[in-house]
Amino acid sequence: MSKPIRMRRRTWAGAWAVLCAAGLAATVVLQDSSAPEPRPAKTVSAECDELIAEVKEQIAKSGQQREEEGILAFSRGSAGTVEDCDDELRRYLLGDQ
Repeated sequence: MSKPIRMRRRTWAGAWAVLCAAGLAATVVLQDSSAPEPRPAKTVSAECDELIAEVKEQIAKSGQQREEEGILAFSRGSAGTVEDCDDELRRYLLGDQ
């Protein structure tokens, strides 16, 4: 049976340093290549503006009444309008204006 080849500590340290440097370089390249591109500004349709204005009005009315315990509910408009305005309405209600 042959003896296994023994490596010196310097060789192990050198190999380890080369692998670490290669890993860091690959990480930098991958992070630069996957940087998110800025999204183009999305215009809000007039229908969405109207829907958000109605929501603002209803919230203002409920705030003026100052009911201790109440639930503010909205009836859905046309299905297409509500689905198209989903993101804008969510942004408004979450306060990310």
